[in-house]
Amino acid sequence: MPKMLANPDISEAQVKTLFSALEKQADFVEKLRMALEKFDHDFPVIKAAERLEERYADLAASVADKLKAMRT
Repeated sequence: MPKMLANPDISEAQVKTLFSALEKQADFVEKLRMALEKFDHDFPVIKAAERLEERYADLAASVADKLKAMRT
């Protein structure tokens, strides 16, 4: 993803679409983690969901930074 965001030909619309997709995935994984916790799933599975949730949030933040830079 860093290579894609560094591409000078990437458009603002593409970055917005990527951000939206990452936000949706982060929301989905958050709901998944909460469901796993609710049903007392194994701790390693919950921990993996937490890491995935954090990863999507980090990726979305990177894309948001790119979008902000494009607008200034």
